[in-house]
Amino acid sequence: MESGGTTLEHGALNITSSPNTQPHMRYEDALWNAVCTRLRVVLGEDVYRSWLKPIQLDMIDDDCARLSLPTRFIRDWVHNHYSSALIDALSQEDERIRSIDLIIQARPNNDAASALTPAPVALEVITPEADAAPDMGASLDPRYTFDRFVVGKPNELAYAAAKRIADSSEALVGCNPLFLYGGVGLGKTHLMHAIAWHVRLHHPQRRVVYLSAEQFMYQFIKALQSRDTLAFKEQFRSVDVLMVDDVQFISGKDSTQEEFFHTFNALVEQNKQLVISADRSPTDLSGIEERIRSRLAWGLVADIHTTSFELRYGILESKVAQQSITVPRDVLEFLARRITSNVRELEGALTRVVAQADMLGMPVTLEGTQILLQDLLRSCDRRVSIEDIQKFVADYYRVKVSDMFSPRRSVSVARPRQVAMYLSKILTDKSLPEIGRKFGGKDHTTVMHAVKRITDFIHNDPELREDVERIQRMMGA
Repeated sequence: MESGGTTLEHGALNITSSPNTQPHMRYEDALWNAVCTRLRVVLGEDVYRSWLKPIQLDMIDDDCARLSLPTRFIRDWVHNHYSSALIDALSQEDERIRSIDLIIQARPNNDAASALTPAPVALEVITPEADAAPDMGASLDPRYTFDRFVVGKPNELAYAAAKRIADSSEALVGCNPLFLYGGVGLGKTHLMHAIAWHVRLHHPQRRVVYLSAEQFMYQFIKALQSRDTLAFKEQFRSVDVLMVDDVQFISGKDSTQEEFFHTFNALVEQNKQLVISADRSPTDLSGIEERIRSRLAWGLVADIHTTSFELRYGILESKVAQQSITVPRDVLEFLARRITSNVRELEGALTRVVAQADMLGMPVTLEGTQILLQDLLRSCDRRVSIEDIQKFVADYYRVKVSDMFSPRRSVSVARPRQVAMYLSKILTDKSLPEIGRKFGGKDHTTVMHAVKRITDFIHNDPELREDVERIQRMMGA
């Protein structure tokens, strides 16, 4: 047993209630049953099952409740994410309790807990506190878990595949490798970290390594320099789940590609799981050998599309809920409409807005948000202009740019022009009359009609929706 975890203080609550003890049941057990009921309501069933179910209430010492958990990993996670919720629930059931002490105590006879107890060999997800070999992989971000990933149409396939892989105790048929691709800040790395965290918690006997393609190359070069390539091969080919991020970075690196190819084959032959990510599909990876591109497309290729307004708004709502802060709806809608490039930038903008309001002791307002984010909004506007949109759309549909301004109404010209008007509306801050002027002096009602028509088509026509998303990716918008 390892004690001396963490003691956390909490202010007194004025609610006085005690659990009704049952015959032959310890007071602590009855109290904990009542606390668990509260926690399921407050935090949700998924969080409870994943993190809080293994906890036991051992004893109450004065105003401190001692809770035991089966592993250091779970103890640290609960300490960092659910301490306040635990103290609140405990103090509402027993007003004496003001703090908690989290200790580690393995319980091999408890089925739920033993499933989470690490095997004697340490799991080799590389994190600052892990016991794995140094330099083998990258650290994992504790924020990047499945319960913090907001799912929407643009990423639902990638999320579903990642979750199934994480839940499986072996390589998943049809998803090996899982190849995730999409632009910067759309969630590829988040999903890869989430897989690693989930496997570590639910399948601790499996060895997991997450690293970038650059780190893979760096480790390989070190092995060549030290003439110890055999150890390198054994290290990477003995894992159960290998995740390589941003594989496009080995483009043109012939020796690294050769080693990656053999590592890939060795793991697949051993029925080990691979998860690979890149900024484009396997067929579009220039500078990567054909045999590697072919193997990357063997399993499931999942495209994480450019975020929709609904998904961006949902991400902001989720972040606000996690931080228990108040942000008006019009501010969230404004951010979701104007910052479309990637999720990291979107979340960063929200952080700036909330931080300023907190430091100045003032409420978050739309006007204040617009003033504060002037530099970011100008940057977003500069990224794409109506002229850029017209050129990209014309190239995509193989029409002339001049057709964007012409009065021609044939479908082959009118549809691309409407798409360009729609993109001009959602990707710039230009008004309808301003957009109309850029399209040969069209009336604002013409632009409004085009935007509505393409919006309707996007919801009902998968082919057109894919066209619009591809054009946005081409523009990096």
